[in-house]
Amino acid sequence: MVKETTKLTDRQREIIEAAISLIAEKGIQELTIKNLAGKIGLSEGAIYRHFSSKLDILHGILSTFKKSKVNLLAILNKNNLTPCEKLKSLLFERFDYFEKYPAIASVIFSEELFRNDAELSSYIHDIMFFMQDVFVSIILEGQSEGIFKREISAKIMGYMITGAMRNIVLRWKHDGFSYSLKKEGEELWKTIEILIKEES
Repeated sequence: MVKETTKLTDRQREIIEAAISLIAEKGIQELTIKNLAGKIGLSEGAIYRHFSSKLDILHGILSTFKKSKVNLLAILNKNNLTPCEKLKSLLFERFDYFEKYPAIASVIFSEELFRNDAELSSYIHDIMFFMQDVFVSIILEGQSEGIFKREISAKIMGYMITGAMRNIVLRWKHDGFSYSLKKEGEELWKTIEILIKEES
């Protein structure tokens, strides 16, 4: 099983990229070791030398996504942004990421995976809770600085933002990625800003 702390080999990264491409082209239901081997020009046995199963490949995709969040947080912490700027930047970056990599959105928001594999479901939930906790921490920071309304529950607002993001991405996915997800993110931010910012 691919672990978050494991450094991927060049071949593993190549396989993961091919898996993402296959999902983008044909949907997650077509991600099989046989189809992946055909796409990348390897034997099925060669795939199994690098990943123990399809589940292992999906973990690799999700691990890559989770690392992108950690990298983003490092950038936000270095740039001395205000809590409002952090929240907006984080929100926009996630929508931008999904628009750039719709196949990853298909993995993360796949109802089939949630139903059929408890381990993968737990891993996906960990990623979502991580994001939710980040939103809550930024809101608390903004409340302590008097930027965000103190009467609003930071925890509930974090739930609301995470849930809204998920529903927007799911709708976009179900609509065939046919419109700008970033524009939807901009509309969400306008509403969040009205709800949480203290009036100047």
